[in-house]
Amino acid sequence: MRLFAPAVAFVDLETTGTRAAGDRVTEIGIVRVDADPGGGAPRADEWSSLVDPGVPIPPAIQALTGITDAMVRRAPTFPAVADEVARRLDGALFVAHNARFDYGFLKHEFARTGRTFAAKVLCTVRLSRRLHPLERSHGLDAIVERHALGCPDRHRALGDARAVWRFVQALYATHPEEAIEAAVRRLLRTPSLPPQLPVDVLDGIPEGPGVYLFYGDNPLPLYVGKSRGLRERVAAHFSGDWRSETDQRLSAEIRRIEVQPTAGELGALLRESMLVKTLMPAHNRALRRKAGAGLMRLGEDGAPALVAAAALGETDAIAGYGPFATKRAMRDTLVALARDHALCWRRLGLERRAQGPCFGRMVRRCAGACEGSETPQAHDERLRSALAPLAIPRWPWPGAALVREAAPDGGRVEVHVLRDWCWLGTARDDGELALLLEAPPRPAFDLDVTRLLLRLWAKQPSAFVPVR
Repeated sequence: MRLFAPAVAFVDLETTGTRAAGDRVTEIGIVRVDADPGGGAPRADEWSSLVDPGVPIPPAIQALTGITDAMVRRAPTFPAVADEVARRLDGALFVAHNARFDYGFLKHEFARTGRTFAAKVLCTVRLSRRLHPLERSHGLDAIVERHALGCPDRHRALGDARAVWRFVQALYATHPEEAIEAAVRRLLRTPSLPPQLPVDVLDGIPEGPGVYLFYGDNPLPLYVGKSRGLRERVAAHFSGDWRSETDQRLSAEIRRIEVQPTAGELGALLRESMLVKTLMPAHNRALRRKAGAGLMRLGEDGAPALVAAAALGETDAIAGYGPFATKRAMRDTLVALARDHALCWRRLGLERRAQGPCFGRMVRRCAGACEGSETPQAHDERLRSALAPLAIPRWPWPGAALVREAAPDGGRVEVHVLRDWCWLGTARDDGELALLLEAPPRPAFDLDVTRLLLRLWAKQPSAFVPVR
């Protein structure tokens, strides 16, 4: 078997919890596999050690792993095993199941000793998904069962590291080597960083959600983006196979990267929209402020009209149909509705002709409101029915509502303050929240934010908590 890297370290950790920044390692297991220079079978070398975390192990974790406070009381601390861990990982591809967890914990443990740790990382969860896309579960238990790997020491570090190594061996037994290596190359996608950036620039970027800003020589950013995984997304901009001309231009112009972590994806989306519209980065187009954006409303004569965002007053509720980026987008929607529901072009304001049949009537796609064959009231009722899927619900409460987001590791919590399908701001502590509620800014219609909040409302209305 020709392994996908000359040296691979299959790693598993047991810990006191799930927060790499606050919890500690209780056990380390490493199976290092080195290729045979002579072309023979790879050589595997195993090592494991309990680690004294210096803090109590929660009872639930003790029950899951079987590692108790008594077992680690006389075990070495991480600084005592750091040299051995570094030696066994040196020059090897770091492979783990849910690799961000194990890699993140080791980086923090090394940092506490005053050392840095960096490695190329491959996650076997993602490898399993790429090679077995039809399977529903890719957790280690599911993989052990699916491939009949056997794992007598499940939830112990060396036992789980062995299971990951056996999983890779099973892949080579059931897939062509070329397919495995292609999948690994795709997952690693080592970025070709522009020479003007520091070689360790990605190490300072967190792995969680947030917003990133690329700067050139000027104080305004070249580009603003968002991601649920900042480091991976930023690195993707500099992959050897640039996805777009924008990425290629950015690689030539970039001089500095700034990141703004958020608690979750909603916060990243809201902040990205705000930054793009206020800073107007040169390479952002889609999210720029759209002067023609607005809502469709029906006038007293039943004709649809676009109410521009700038015309919405402070007390004017965001209600109607849409929202639409431009008047042309609203017109295109009306043309489609006229075709599908036999609506009158003239009554919809799609043509200026005052007499005779409308265009839709001439091609037999109008029920005849233009000629008196249908009453205006009946036509407008059918129009409202056709528009129903585009209706913006009225804001359900007299005041603001809150949406809370917490980072997966519990290290960051944010509360988004919303009203009338507008974003008023985000609070990161009780003081900021009190200020936002006592003196809230005026709700300002933003096409992208309104769409985002409406999608969240349709999917998860319970996320909105009204302020009493």
